[in-house]
Amino acid sequence: MTVPEAAGETTECRLAARVLGSLLLEDYGGVRRHITGGTLRLPGGPAVPLRRGGFLAEATVAPDAALRLDDVLAAASRLADPRDDMAAFTEECRQALATARLHDREHAAVLARLARVDPRGSGTYYEALAAFTDHPVYPTARCRTGLTEADLRRHAPEFHPTFALHWAAVPRHRVVASGERPAWWPDPADVGLPSRPDTDLLPLHPLTPLPCRDLAVVRAPDPYLEVTPTLSMRTVAVDAGTHLKLPLPTSTLGLRNRRTIVPGTLADGALMQRILRAVGEREPDAPVLLADEQTYGHAGDPLLGYLVRRLPEQTRGAHVVPVAALLAKAPGGGHVIERWPVPELFDGYLRALFGWNVTLFARYGIALEAHQQNVSLVIGDDARRPSLLLKDNDGALVDPGTLAAALGAGPYDFADARMTTSDPEALARVFVTITLHLCAGAVAFGLAERGLLPLGTGLAMLRERLGEALDRHDPAGPAGLLRSRTLHADRLPTKAMVTAGTLVDKARTGARDVNKHYGPPAPNYLRGDTCS
Repeated sequence: MTVPEAAGETTECRLAARVLGSLLLEDYGGVRRHITGGTLRLPGGPAVPLRRGGFLAEATVAPDAALRLDDVLAAASRLADPRDDMAAFTEECRQALATARLHDREHAAVLARLARVDPRGSGTYYEALAAFTDHPVYPTARCRTGLTEADLRRHAPEFHPTFALHWAAVPRHRVVASGERPAWWPDPADVGLPSRPDTDLLPLHPLTPLPCRDLAVVRAPDPYLEVTPTLSMRTVAVDAGTHLKLPLPTSTLGLRNRRTIVPGTLADGALMQRILRAVGEREPDAPVLLADEQTYGHAGDPLLGYLVRRLPEQTRGAHVVPVAALLAKAPGGGHVIERWPVPELFDGYLRALFGWNVTLFARYGIALEAHQQNVSLVIGDDARRPSLLLKDNDGALVDPGTLAAALGAGPYDFADARMTTSDPEALARVFVTITLHLCAGAVAFGLAERGLLPLGTGLAMLRERLGEALDRHDPAGPAGLLRSRTLHADRLPTKAMVTAGTLVDKARTGARDVNKHYGPPAPNYLRGDTCS
């Protein structure tokens, strides 16, 4: 199937506008100083018409702007500091464009195949649909650094492939493991190896090489265990109730966001899940389900590790829809969210989202970095009352003092010191940039762009549901701070994702974590006078 050149040009214009929009959002290289009236004069390039407003923006690229990616990249090069990694960002943009064009060619065929799949019996139906949608903020999210088109076709979620895992034989004394492995874990004979008591088997993604110069680790000759990729790609589904997270030698959302597995993050994620389970026992009315992430292992290397994720029983027979899939095109036409009454489902989702996350913030000193990929709606017979399914919590931010006062002394010993803070402002920034922006605001704006819910209606729902959640807590405590940083704020924090993810190294940004580097604040779309 081929796509006319005009469609390819539209794809390039759309990506170029998104890249330029991110540079404007982050004011990369002071690009905003080149705006006069409603026009941005690209340094060394054309004049670009702007329109007022947009998600997190004072102004966005006008829909009729005829942009080329080369013009945007040339302008960015002129704005860049000589130390900035423009070469990597240029390659990232070109790979994203190539992938977007591949998606244009294949989307209809994938939708036709998925039309024959029961979404409630498949653990990856909605994940595949979500993979064709753009990230709400990061413009080149479709790029997986270093992977070829053949790699994507065989292993990327948007193609809904099935493939067999590889396995590594590792000296048993080097393996640190926790939890009970599933019954399907292979014996050496299953992967073509002799049985040895001093050897253990760890799963390998087919795209992952063995660690260099480690002669004690051997790739087994025979593949074993058929799997299908989830939206994250490095996590694969064994069946509808079991996922397996594996290191993958690529980067997404920036060159510095490697998809390998740092060994300490496995224990941190398991500890965070136990903390959330304890919170859930104290908040029995919270419509929240937790994936079990207590089974994991590693051999002390970012390329040799795994996490077995078991989904709760309540997901069986239900629609398990990542937030990232809600706005995706659906087989048969329309969008995924249109399977249900849109206002009712969105309203029920916001009640659950804000009720849970405000409680975590106000009572327990927790802000989850649970974005559109890691939060799913579990939808049964009543679309007005979805539950939230949470997974992959190793990026949370926690105030140990507040948590200990609520749950007891712990211990709450995270290997990654970046997961703890005593600064309530830091917690509020994570709440705003993740829970509010990515999981709520981006969906409201996306619904409006698709003509599914007026923007004023969607944002009024955000204000009301967030206000209701805050009203349940003491206004003199952390909830009062959160109200002042959301509903009553003049402006809202944003992340400088492109700057920290690829262009500027941590030594110069000063960011402890590239995923928590903040840029210029944005207009507050929660204010009634700015969202009509």
